[in-house]
Amino acid sequence: MLQFDEDTARILEDAYQGADITRRRRASFDVLAPSPGDRLLDLGCGNGLLTLDLSRAVGDTGHVLGLDPSLDMLDLARARCAGRGNVAFREGHAEALPCDENSLDGAVSLQVFEYFDDMRPTLTELFRALKPGGRLVIGDMHWDTLTWHSDRPARMVEMCRIWDRHLACRDVPARLPALLAEAGFRAISTTPLAFCDTQLRPDGLAAMLIRLMTAYAIQTGALAEPEARAWAQEQQDLARAGRFFFSLTHFICQAQKP
Repeated sequence: MLQFDEDTARILEDAYQGADITRRRRASFDVLAPSPGDRLLDLGCGNGLLTLDLSRAVGDTGHVLGLDPSLDMLDLARARCAGRGNVAFREGHAEALPCDENSLDGAVSLQVFEYFDDMRPTLTELFRALKPGGRLVIGDMHWDTLTWHSDRPARMVEMCRIWDRHLACRDVPARLPALLAEAGFRAISTTPLAFCDTQLRPDGLAAMLIRLMTAYAIQTGALAEPEARAWAQEQQDLARAGRFFFSLTHFICQAQKP
């Protein structure tokens, strides 16, 4: 697991609440369309930002369960949602949901499925836990859509290749529709959400990825620290020169249990 210093942690927190990640989170929220009284699952809830949004929407008569395998993330999520009686958090894994059969009105998962070696067990569990008519929303990047300018294209390719190692599946949106249908879901559709920047914004997705990718390359020993930091510095230099370009597409896939 990546370890972050205080400065990096602050920058990542800014990014999570910045325009790009907020836009991505809001897109999943809007597609799920939570209603008062709904019982919902936030699968891979992380630091609880989406869980908090959902808890406001379902109100006192509803309930939101946040599930995550990381105790550190759950601590952040609990602190963020402190005092909200309609929220609970559990440590757990997607292949064994702590939910009764036909108990959920909806479930949402944001950038989680790319870490599953096999998505089928999780989809089967979600199908079991959702009520008939229950809604499922899964948001993930398609990493083949990444376009990132560099004057050292070979080094950029290498950094992206290194980053791919932390993923189990880099093309989740392309695989999901068939797997959802196989699991029994219907009314399946996919909506793209494109991010494209010619500025390196401090709270943006690109700035967050630069931090994460640099730390991952160094901590795993996949690239010498001076070279990894030079890659990150080049993006700062390109931005100052007005030559920065970054584009990546996120996809929101929705489905329904018949």
